[in-house]
Amino acid sequence: MTVEPLDRSVDRRAFLARAAALAIASTAGATVAAPSMAVASSPLFLGPMKNGALDRPTAYAQPRPEAVADPTELTIAEAAWLIRANKLTPEQLVEAYLARISTYDGTYRAFNLVLADAAIAAARAAARRPRRGALHGIPLAIKDNYYTEGVRTTANSFLFQDFVPPYDASAVARLKASGAIVLGKTQMGPLATTRATTPAGVVTTVNAWTPTNRNTDPGGSSTGTATAVAGRMATSGIGTQTGGSITSPSNAQALTGLKPTMGRVSAAGIVPLTYTRDHPGPLARDAKDAAIMLTAMAGEDPADPRSQGLPEVPNLIDAATPVYRRNRVKLRWNTRIGVLPGFANGTSATALARQAYLAQLAAIPGATLVDVPLPEGWSQLTGSTFNNIRLPERSEPFMPYLRSNLRGFGVSVTSWLQGALLGGNEFLTGQRAKLLLLERVLNDLFDACDVVVQTDPVPFDILGLPEIAFPIGFTGAGVPIGTILGGLPYAEDRLLSVVAAYQATTDWHLRRPADPPAAARARTETAGEELRLTAEQVAELTQ
Repeated sequence: MTVEPLDRSVDRRAFLARAAALAIASTAGATVAAPSMAVASSPLFLGPMKNGALDRPTAYAQPRPEAVADPTELTIAEAAWLIRANKLTPEQLVEAYLARISTYDGTYRAFNLVLADAAIAAARAAARRPRRGALHGIPLAIKDNYYTEGVRTTANSFLFQDFVPPYDASAVARLKASGAIVLGKTQMGPLATTRATTPAGVVTTVNAWTPTNRNTDPGGSSTGTATAVAGRMATSGIGTQTGGSITSPSNAQALTGLKPTMGRVSAAGIVPLTYTRDHPGPLARDAKDAAIMLTAMAGEDPADPRSQGLPEVPNLIDAATPVYRRNRVKLRWNTRIGVLPGFANGTSATALARQAYLAQLAAIPGATLVDVPLPEGWSQLTGSTFNNIRLPERSEPFMPYLRSNLRGFGVSVTSWLQGALLGGNEFLTGQRAKLLLLERVLNDLFDACDVVVQTDPVPFDILGLPEIAFPIGFTGAGVPIGTILGGLPYAEDRLLSVVAAYQATTDWHLRRPADPPAAARARTETAGEELRLTAEQVAELTQ
C-alpha cells in the first residue's frame, strides 16, 4: 500500500510567501559572504543526524551480476548492500576508484585535487565503526566550491586559489556524518559560471562519453563531478545549481541529477553565486542513489535561514523505489505529467528520444500525460532580461574584489561587472517579475499537472522549484540525451517516484562510457591547450 503525498496547496501558498521574503532579503543585503570575509571560527552545528532514514531496507539493492566484478560499476545502493553483507570493504571500494583516477583522470581531468591518503585512512576507519546506513564507506566527489575542512577550496578561481576553510560546508558535513568518504575536489566553471576551464578560460574537463573530443559539451558548472561519476571515478558526487549546473552536466553525461527545492539543502559553507538561486544537490547514477544522497544532505541548518521552517523531508528513498503490481512496474502515486507545447516535435535524435520517452511514460500504469500551455508571458518572464536580475546578487558579496582586483576574476569577470552596473530599478522590477512568474506557474501550470517536462532548467532555477535530470537515449554518435522533470515546492519525492518507475523499465541509466583509449591518455599534456573560452563566450554561457 502506498500513501499519497500530502496535499501541496498549503505548500504553494507558503512557498510563494517565502519567495517574496527571500526577494526582500536579497535587496537588504542578506547574502553569504565571500570566503575571505566569511566568519570561519568553528565548525557548523548541524544537530543530530537522522541516520535511520539511510538504513531502511529500501536503501540497499542486491548488485547486478555484471557489476559485482568491478566495484566502480556499483551504484550506492549496490555497494552498500555488499558492504553490509561483508562482501566488500570501504577500503577495497576506495582503492578501486583511486586506481581509475590514477589511470584515467589525466584524460578526464575531473579532479583538481585527489585526497588519496585521507580517503584510504577514512575507509579504514569506517571499517572499524558501526555502519551508519547506505552511505557508510561510499566514496564521493565534491565540487570545489564546497568548503572542506583543512583542504583547499578554490571555486576554480584566482581569488581563492589559496583559501583553506577551517570547517566543512554543511552538506559535506552531513554526508561525512553519514559515513561517506571524500575522494577529492572536482573541477568546475570558474566561480561556478560555465563548463570547467582554468580561471583563464582554458578548457580542462571533458565529457566522459567523448574523452578525445573536447568540443563535446560536458555540461557546467558542476563539470568535474559529472565526469568523475560518469567515468566511474566516484560512486556519486555533489554540485551546485544556479542556472542549470546540476541538470545540464547530468543530461550531458547520462546521470541522474537532482536540484532540490530552494532551501531543502543548506548552502552554508559554499562559495556564493546568487543568494536566491543557489541550490546544492547530488549528481548520481540513478534515482535511488540521488534519493540516498539528498536524504543525507537535506535538513534545517541554523547557519542558513533559507533552510529553516520548511516542510519535513519526505521519505525520498522509498519514493525512489519502484512499485510493482503483478510483476509490472507502476507509479507509486497516480501522476499527471504535463507536456509543454513542442516538447517532442521534429525528427532530430533528441526529438525522437523525447517521443519514445513520452510513450514509455504513458505505458506505465498510474501515469497520465496531459498537454499543458505555457503560462501567460512565459517567454518574457523567463528570457535573458529578467534572468539577469541574478547578476547584482552575484556581484554584491564580491564588491571588495571588484574594486581592487578585477584580474582575480579571470575570464568570468564580465558578468560580475554587469551585476555591479545593473540599476536598482531594474533589479526591483525583476524581483516583482519573478514573483509574478512563480504565481502563474504554481496556479496555472500546476493546476493541470503534478510534474512537468522541461526543456530549459532556468525558469525553475529562477523560482527555486525542484528539478530532476535523467537520461532518455543517445545520439548516433553515442552522446547522451537527457531530459528534465520539474515539480511543485518540496515535491522531490514525486519527481523521484516518476524517474524510478521510468528507470525500472529502461536501461539508459545503466550504460557506462568506454574507457579513454591509450592514445588519448598519451596526449594529455597538450590537450588542455586545444580549446579556450573567451570572456565574451563566458558571458554568454554563464550560469
